[in-house]
Amino acid sequence: MKSASLPLALLAAVALSGANATKAASPRVNQFEAWRKADANGDGGLSREEARRLPRLARQFDVIDRDSDGIISGAEVRAWRGAARGEKQATARAAAPKGVDEILRIADRNGDGALSRAEFDQGLPRFARRFDRIDTDGDGSLARGELGRWLESLRGARRSK
Repeated sequence: MKSASLPLALLAAVALSGANATKAASPRVNQFEAWRKADANGDGGLSREEARRLPRLARQFDVIDRDSDGIISGAEVRAWRGAARGEKQATARAAAPKGVDEILRIADRNGDGALSRAEFDQGLPRFARRFDRIDTDGDGSLARGELGRWLESLRGARRSK
């Protein structure tokens, strides 16, 4: 009886490891698989009808189909995703403060040239949790120099990427 349980245990372990490998598959593999399943005729592109199986692509079909041939190719989808990614990054960059003067213009409610925690939290809520790190002298307010050093460290981090 014991000899039969060892092969069953090994079989179960192999089956479980295969299931875990499937769950750990990259999103790219899952996207490829979804594309392959949607491509009913196997021509490598998706017609409007085939794209209905992938709702996100179907909603944007006309935007993605740059050459207006009624078929979206993998290259067209990659270009569309890249453009969408670029727009998001450009929007984020435009929303980020450009310099100390702009930060003070946005958040310095009392006009004293420094930001209290309340002014910083209200004016720049996205960065509120960083107040203590930026307040290097620990006086509870952010002076021009501290804000300048913080912005420079952000720019340096961005450049190193």
